[in-house]
Amino acid sequence: MSSYHTKKLIRREPGTDISGYSPLVSRLLSSRGVQTPGQLDHSLKGLTPPGQLKGVNDAAEIVCHAIEADSRILIVGDFDADGATSCALLVSALSDLGARQVGYLVPDRFKYGYGLTREIVEEAQQSQPDLIITVDNGISSIEGVAFANSLGISVVVTDHHLPGDVLPEAAAIVNPNQPGCSFPSKHLAGVGVAFYLLSVVRSTLRERGWFSERVEPVLAGYLDLVALGTIADVVVLDQNNRRLVSEGVRRIRAGRARPGLLALLELAGADYRYITSRDLAFSVAPRVNAAGRLSNIAIGIECLLASGERAHELAAQLDEINSERKEIEADMRMQAEAHVEGLALNTEENIGLCLFDPSWHQGVVGIVASRIKDKTHRPVIAFADAGDGELKGSARSVQGFHVRDALDAIAARNPGLLAKFGGHAMAAGLTLSRDKLEAFGKAFDEEARRVLTKEQLENVVVSDGPLPEAISLSVAREIQEAAPWGQGFPEPVFDGEFKIADQRIVGGRHLKLLLDEGRGPLVDAIFFSYGSLVEGHSIRCAYRLDINHYRGTFKPQLIIEALV
Repeated sequence: MSSYHTKKLIRREPGTDISGYSPLVSRLLSSRGVQTPGQLDHSLKGLTPPGQLKGVNDAAEIVCHAIEADSRILIVGDFDADGATSCALLVSALSDLGARQVGYLVPDRFKYGYGLTREIVEEAQQSQPDLIITVDNGISSIEGVAFANSLGISVVVTDHHLPGDVLPEAAAIVNPNQPGCSFPSKHLAGVGVAFYLLSVVRSTLRERGWFSERVEPVLAGYLDLVALGTIADVVVLDQNNRRLVSEGVRRIRAGRARPGLLALLELAGADYRYITSRDLAFSVAPRVNAAGRLSNIAIGIECLLASGERAHELAAQLDEINSERKEIEADMRMQAEAHVEGLALNTEENIGLCLFDPSWHQGVVGIVASRIKDKTHRPVIAFADAGDGELKGSARSVQGFHVRDALDAIAARNPGLLAKFGGHAMAAGLTLSRDKLEAFGKAFDEEARRVLTKEQLENVVVSDGPLPEAISLSVAREIQEAAPWGQGFPEPVFDGEFKIADQRIVGGRHLKLLLDEGRGPLVDAIFFSYGSLVEGHSIRCAYRLDINHYRGTFKPQLIIEALV
């Protein structure tokens, strides 16, 4: 698969100077749309106020009434890290606000599937809730909400996914992407929406004198959860999300985080005092997500709610589950890559890729789709057998191809082809009959060929150009601290040519190098999943500048993105 590691290099247009920042950081930030120092203010005082968030006042009124009436509140979450952090956030914060009967329920992805389904409401009914609050789901739960209403259970939907043509008849809906919502930050993760609801709940209770005899919680104390969920869900880091993430990371570095989150960082070998958004994305989020993929996301939720030794025990469970997930993923990825190797990847056919093997695990197909999408630069759907003649697919897309809209267009042109679907521009989930896979695969490829141009299919890496100064720890730190980097506000990538002083394979599939850039000390580099030695005595590559922290020492390290 080494050919997939070579990409076409495109360089960003250089930015302009921003007052108060070095020429290098100014160039990086301005090329990402930052024009003034004010746009780099990540303090909470600049958060977009909740007033324009449609439905939030009605939802807060319902929640406040439930707290005051000592009603039974049930949080219904999703089975990923955004859902887990949203769930842990509401359970802990509502309890701190004075709610005495707060529980949670998360669907078994293999039994019930996604969202507030009728079956989940039936299971929820066993705890006799007065109010259900959905987090990171619910906007498409038409039947489930209707059934809850028929049982006399009020439902407040908090979600961020794109709505369909019909909205559920919930008592209130809080979703920045629902029709008629003028809230400017449309990229809130599910946990961000839940945090905004809590802010209005607290304000409303304060106005009613609720805290005259109670301690009023500081909501900023929950931003470690908000930062983790926001980064894990790979939402666009607009300025509002950067504020939430930046403050959350700052609190984690100060040791003011959930004990379970700190335990997960420790197991990953990451020092909480120096963590970045990358550590949340690649060290913590996969361990929480693994529970939802292979077992039950409740383990992840309990870990984020636990304290003391219990938090460490649950973190260790998540670490074990994640190791199992890696093994399953490795086998599935090899099968998927072998299938792709046999395809003619050109602009005439095989643009939209559908992959299936009857042995594949439902909980891991999303990762496999993402890996193959990264290698081929094509929209990919990986399917697993869901039993009863059905397949469940997980889609990952590329820029220029809104995969949820694509599924909607396919469904409109082919009635009955899809059983159900939902998602975002870059990721989606779907269910269809196994006997319809071939027809769907053709329709998906057709839609991809209709939408994507030859230029959009080029496998490119976008670089900020050559690093203008020698690689050093101080430069790496300056870049790392400039902003929380992530989706829509990408971490800087540089390109250059290096002489190879040493190279070896580690972990069976990663290439470890020692490189000479010709203007400073030799520098370590890692090329994940490359799997073979580089031919020749030099390497031209695109890379990110990272900091390797090991046993109290800090050294710059290149993380190679691609050969160019």
